Amino acid sequence: MIFGSNKTKSAKIPGQKLHLPLLPLRDVVVFPHMVVPLFVGREKSIKALEHAMSLEKSIFLCTQKEAKVDEPQEEDIHEIGTIGTVLQLLRLPDGTVKALVEGKQRGRIDKFIDNQDFFYVEVESLVEPDEPPLEVEALVRSLNSTFEAYAKINKKIPPEIVSTVAAIKEPSQLCDSMVNHLSLKLEDKQVLLTLISPLARMEALYELMRSEIEVLQIEQRIKTRVKKQMEKTQKEYYLNEQMRAIQKEMGDSDDMKNEVAELEEKIKRRRLSKEAGQKVRHELKKLKMMSPMSAEATVVRNYIDWILALPWFERSRDTLDIKDAERILNEDHFGLEKPKERILEYLAVQSLVKKNRGPILCLVGPPGVGKTSLARSVARSLGRNFVRLSLGGVRDEAEIRGHRRTYIGAMPGKIIQSLRKAKTSNPVFCLDEVDKMSTDFRGDPSAALLEVLDPEQNSKFGDHYLDMDYDLSEVMFITTANSLYSIPGPLQDRMEIIRISGYTEDEKLNIAKNFLIKKQVEANGLKSDQVDITDTAILTTIRRYTKEAGVRGLEREIASICRKMARETLKNPEDKPVKVSGKNVNQYLGIPKYRYGIIEEADEVGVVTGLAWTEVGGDTLTTEVLIMPGRGNLILTGKLGEVMQESARAALSYVRSISEKLGLEPGFHRKVDIHIHIPEGAIPKDGPSAGITLTTGLVSALTKRKVRRDVAMTGEVTLRGRVLPIGGLKEKIMAAHRGEMKTIIIPKENEKDLKDIPERILKNLEIVPVNHVEEVLPVALVLEKGESIFKDPAPKTQPVASVPTPEEPVAAH
Repeated sequence: MIFGSNKTKSAKIPGQKLHLPLLPLRDVVVFPHMVVPLFVGREKSIKALEHAMSLEKSIFLCTQKEAKVDEPQEEDIHEIGTIGTVLQLLRLPDGTVKALVEGKQRGRIDKFIDNQDFFYVEVESLVEPDEPPLEVEALVRSLNSTFEAYAKINKKIPPEIVSTVAAIKEPSQLCDSMVNHLSLKLEDKQVLLTLISPLARMEALYELMRSEIEVLQIEQRIKTRVKKQMEKTQKEYYLNEQMRAIQKEMGDSDDMKNEVAELEEKIKRRRLSKEAGQKVRHELKKLKMMSPMSAEATVVRNYIDWILALPWFERSRDTLDIKDAERILNEDHFGLEKPKERILEYLAVQSLVKKNRGPILCLVGPPGVGKTSLARSVARSLGRNFVRLSLGGVRDEAEIRGHRRTYIGAMPGKIIQSLRKAKTSNPVFCLDEVDKMSTDFRGDPSAALLEVLDPEQNSKFGDHYLDMDYDLSEVMFITTANSLYSIPGPLQDRMEIIRISGYTEDEKLNIAKNFLIKKQVEANGLKSDQVDITDTAILTTIRRYTKEAGVRGLEREIASICRKMARETLKNPEDKPVKVSGKNVNQYLGIPKYRYGIIEEADEVGVVTGLAWTEVGGDTLTTEVLIMPGRGNLILTGKLGEVMQESARAALSYVRSISEKLGLEPGFHRKVDIHIHIPEGAIPKDGPSAGITLTTGLVSALTKRKVRRDVAMTGEVTLRGRVLPIGGLKEKIMAAHRGEMKTIIIPKENEKDLKDIPERILKNLEIVPVNHVEEVLPVALVLEKGESIFKDPAPKTQPVASVPTPEEPVAAH
């Protein structure tokens, strides 16, 4: 049914309070001077329209804050809306209502009046303020010109509308009429409705129109660019078709056919996995339908080449002869008995079970000890191909898994690339420097290695480029690292750690004589009878020109000697070869770089030799303690780490607790400053194993007793004086042996680790295992026969601490 449309006068009166039914609007903002058709389906809204028709046809049109709300409440409706008139109302067959409404004037909701059937509100009609006429005139002109420019770009606004809008002189009506033809967001329209001042409204509308013009211009540029690209593609396609026709006439199209035929023949001959066979045949079918000049054809050809080049079922036959494997390992490496034994055990298991699902070996040790060459020897003893991948500096997960084919220049990961080089599916694969990987925004390569190094998962390794499973279960992975602390825990959990410690002096001598000298003589173009390097020369080179756990630096020094001998041979070819001995080795290598035998020339007060572990092997560490008048300060220098500083404070606290037994004055520490220094101050030092060294130095300096210069020590000390176990004992004892020490004090609990140290080293040393500091001092300090460092004989067990005086602090246990 249709109701008539009578004009109402009440809506025109400014500032008037009106009681009107409210129609909440969704996705539309009605402005004054705007006629809008509305489709209404909500029951409350229909009742509001019917009520308006039964009175003066006035209604308040207000937009909802959220269009999705079906049952809006008072807080869901904007405060400012438009007082309007219902021009027509038509009921539709589906029960909804079509209403034609006209906006009259802005209004503000003062309050909601209780009504169950629909929203009923008290509205105040808003009065627009007077504005400066010159500013208004300027803005009107700007709006008209901008609207005309907008209409030219938009193309959806006919010229008649532009002429009609330009004819409007009243600024408020001009703004409201323009909004109706702009593609603005609902929020922007509501802001324009809220602005009561015509001047402010025109300025806001001007900014919005300028912004819309910029967006439309960008859209136009994009469309033009896309159109040009499409035209270019069509042109290329047309030219390619012409070229194909010309080639066909000239007989050149046979090249593509020959290439496809060749690939088909390769696919028939190659033995592929079921998934790989299906994929490569599907890709070949696509290639046949492509133009040979298209970029996609090149990508497909490369992909097929990669699949055909991989060793899917090509295997090398294992020669699992343990005796032969042991012979090869001994030929290639001197020493390293424990790592060799573990590798031979592994090979023995493989020969019995005929499967390769064993642990992943990780060789950990200092640089230059032969980790990578040991992996190469394993491959040689097994009769397998060897492939090496250096992971140092790798920080992209795609280096392991490859890039997806959607990227330009995509390739498989390094694992698949290395297997292509190996040409077999069961090589010995050395992942070198696994501790040198890093992480950035491109991913974590160590996380990608978790699948590669897991025997339960790597039978279905997924490379992003291949996009299919590849079986890595028959590959024997051996990883190498200098240290474990930078390898993530889950990755360590997948590997069996085999530690390779540094070489002894005798082992280095044998390696130099049997391997390095021969290698460098050949590398420098000499003959064996032209070179005569004595054992003393090699030992001098080891002691005075290198300081390492491995033999890489030693090899460089031998190479330097060989180069100088080659020069002498060319200068005087008739002269006999010069014998290089310990006396004249400095003529070839220059001034010695290091001191050997850091043993002090005499026993001194407060100077103790400790032992340290480093990544390049063990080292001796001289500790100096000095007592001077002061106020009880403890000074620590030598670039000591936090743990080492805490060890020094713990040692001082223990010495203070036994000061009475040592014959020291009560409160002695308040009258002196104690300075502890560990030389080579530029090198950072840390760890708790210097505890007994620091304690011995403090006792020596405070009691003025000298420390034996041929004694070295290592061990952590507690506040009760107990000596706790430490790590790296083998490297430390070897460092003491190099330093010509005679006695080494170690924790009692480390006695079990002595079995790893060569017998020829131990027979020249006196090892003293201790449980308590009171066992250390009589060995380390210089005492007269029968003399004791303590007033009373040192008890076998820790005495009960006496109650401290008020002047002395209580040590926390």
